[in-house]
Amino acid sequence: MSSHQPPTLTTPERPSAVRRPGSSHASAWGRGFLVKLVLLAAVDALGVYGVLAAWNAESHGLMAVLLVLLVVANWVYFSRRALPLKYILPGLIFLLVFQIFVVLYTGWVAFTNYGDGHNSPKGQAVEALLVQNERRVEESPAYPLTVVADDEELGFAILTDSGQVRVGTSEQPLEDAPDAEVADGVVTTVPGYEVLPRQAVIERQAEVTTLRVPVSPDPEDGSIRTQDARSGYVYLSALEYDETADTMTDVVTGTVYRPNDDGQFEAEDGSTLGVGWRVFVGVDNFVTAFADARYATPFVKILAWTVAFAVLSVVTTFLLGLFLAITFNDPRLHGRRIYRTLLILPYAIPGFLAALLWSGLLNRRFGFINDVLLGGAEIGWLTDPTLAKLSVLGVNLWLGFPYMFLICTGALQSIPGDVMEAARIDGAGRWRTWRSITLPLLLVSTTPLLISSFAFNFNNFTLIYMLTGGGPRFQDASVPLGHTDILISMVYAVSGVDGSAPKNYGLASALSIVVFLIVATVSAIAFKRTRSLEEIN
Repeated sequence: MSSHQPPTLTTPERPSAVRRPGSSHASAWGRGFLVKLVLLAAVDALGVYGVLAAWNAESHGLMAVLLVLLVVANWVYFSRRALPLKYILPGLIFLLVFQIFVVLYTGWVAFTNYGDGHNSPKGQAVEALLVQNERRVEESPAYPLTVVADDEELGFAILTDSGQVRVGTSEQPLEDAPDAEVADGVVTTVPGYEVLPRQAVIERQAEVTTLRVPVSPDPEDGSIRTQDARSGYVYLSALEYDETADTMTDVVTGTVYRPNDDGQFEAEDGSTLGVGWRVFVGVDNFVTAFADARYATPFVKILAWTVAFAVLSVVTTFLLGLFLAITFNDPRLHGRRIYRTLLILPYAIPGFLAALLWSGLLNRRFGFINDVLLGGAEIGWLTDPTLAKLSVLGVNLWLGFPYMFLICTGALQSIPGDVMEAARIDGAGRWRTWRSITLPLLLVSTTPLLISSFAFNFNNFTLIYMLTGGGPRFQDASVPLGHTDILISMVYAVSGVDGSAPKNYGLASALSIVVFLIVATVSAIAFKRTRSLEEIN
């Protein structure tokens, strides 16, 4: 017997197939890290830009928030301990910016007098008063003037009586320009500035005529202004502000104005200067909303109509949608898919566009309904108070029933078939089955959606604004409010954003809080009742 052992077969190693352990994982990690680094660098660049812009605008609160967000973002995305935050941080930031900040800012504005005449802090109000009350200095010489530009910023170059050229902008007082060139008594070239041609001056005429270039760093020396872009004159403010005494004095009449509690300079005779500043007024805006007859009387009418509109909108759309859902859920009906598709067409049209279309269709003189369907009748669908409300409800029914039809169809199809069969075996008739089984199960599924529909219609600004504009107007109201206005459109009108009334952001914010409290209370009660319904079933 031979002691020779057969050779062991082995697979030869291929050097090209040798890989370092973990090299693939490390390469993937490196690529992911690089992509993350590039994205974060872009976010940081945008954040730094925002911080610098806030610092330049002297908005220190916003600057602090941006700095905190930048630090948090860098810590989250460079730390391995904050894995969940990597996914939810963007959503949290958007929640902070678009929800929490808006709510807090609205709450703050509601307790201030923010609005026309009170748009800025006190320092800016003082500056505005001094500028807006400027008058030309008597016997002021006319300086030959040339309009110049430093990039997009306009400025003036003037030729003094001694032949010296001085140039400046609204932010930079006049300073000597010894290298400037003059031809025929007109400044033609200024180093560092572009001399605007006549056509460019005409195109920016509004900017030129409102531009004020300080004569010197001392505001008491006045500023240069022009009306024809050829000659400049020295203007001085008719008001003088004493920072120590915190008073504003009219140098012409000698009247002294002192700050009052309403954020205005007030004289002893009760007269006030036109520009004020924002101050904290406590609950004055809420008192105005409920006690001032100008707002309280229409507020009660609008509140009643808002509640009626929201409730009737939900009830009518739900009943019609439920009826159609029951009808087209019957398997004996042929062509159900085609009918269902046709029924949801109104839901596919944008709401604002549909409201505008109906506004044209319901036009009193030229609308399709009056002119064609009713043979030229002039029925005031949108001008009569009662008909306007019915029109709003009708158009909202046309817009809203497809949504209710869809949710009711889904709720009916989700009811277990064995439950319905058990009811039939027990001898329950159709009405008994519907009342005791189908409807309760349907309400469990649809009640939360009905609550959200109520909240939506309570604030359905688009329909009101596009269809009736809140009209027809109240005849006995001193504010631009109407019979079809709901609370949210009242807030819009009171704010003055549309130009129909003086801006009053403080009062509008107070009304917004009232709207929120009403909707939140109704929703909370309704959801509590919904939970009771679920427990019963």
